[in-house]
Amino acid sequence: QVQLVESGGGLVQAGGSLRLSCAASGRTFSKYTMGWFRQAPGKEHEFVAAISWSGGSTHYADSVQGRFTLSSDNAKNTVYLQMNSLKPEDTAVYYCAATDSGSYYTLSPLYNYWGQGTQVTVSS
Repeated sequence: QVQLVESGGGLVQAGGSLRLSCAASGRTFSKYTMGWFRQAPGKEHEFVAAISWSGGSTHYADSVQGRFTLSSDNAKNTVYLQMNSLKPEDTAVYYCAATDSGSYYTLSPLYNYWGQGTQVTVSS
C-alpha cells in the first residue's frame, strides 16, 4: 500500500521557518516526481515545488522561489521542504504528492498519490 506521510507543519510568526517532511513507502519512487501543493481555505490546490527522485532537479512556484528549498534523502525515501521567510499568505494545508507524469509536475490532477496534508499557519 502506497503511503505518503507529511509532518512538520505548525504555527510560526511571519519571517520564521518550518521544515516539512514527506515520507514515502509502499512502492519504488525512483521514476516519480514528488510535488508539494498547498490549499488555503476557499482556494484551489496551488503548486508549490517539485523534485525528481532520479536526477534531483527542482522546480518552484514564483511565489516561493528563493524562500523555499526542496531536498531529498533517497535512502530514507523522504523529501523535505525547507520554508524560510514565511509570510501570512503562505498559510495553507500543505500536501505531498507523487506523479509519474514527468514534466507536467505543476498539474495536480496528474498526481497518482497524495498525503493527508499538514497545516502551516503563519501569523502576522
